[in-house]
Amino acid sequence: MPVTFDLNKCDGCGTCDVVCPGDVIYMHKPQNVESPDGSGGIVKITPQRLPYGVHLEKRSPYLPKPEECWHCGSCRQDCPTDAISVVFSPDMLCI
Repeated sequence: MPVTFDLNKCDGCGTCDVVCPGDVIYMHKPQNVESPDGSGGIVKITPQRLPYGVHLEKRSPYLPKPEECWHCGSCRQDCPTDAISVVFSPDMLCI
């Protein structure tokens, strides 16, 4: 995979999504959260409403089609938390 995300460092700001010239990075929004009543249940988040008292966790970046990455490094360069690495496969390095 050309780009890897360290989700422990990522703060979900979305800069990588914005600066990607190939528009191949997307931000994933959590779809399920714990029930606000403390029962340990899971609440499905729907576009219509957010359950009262539920706070969404941070978004996280993902690359649905890694083969479309240009390997330009724009995302890595602009990431404010240094959470992105661009990984080149050996056949790309021409060694």
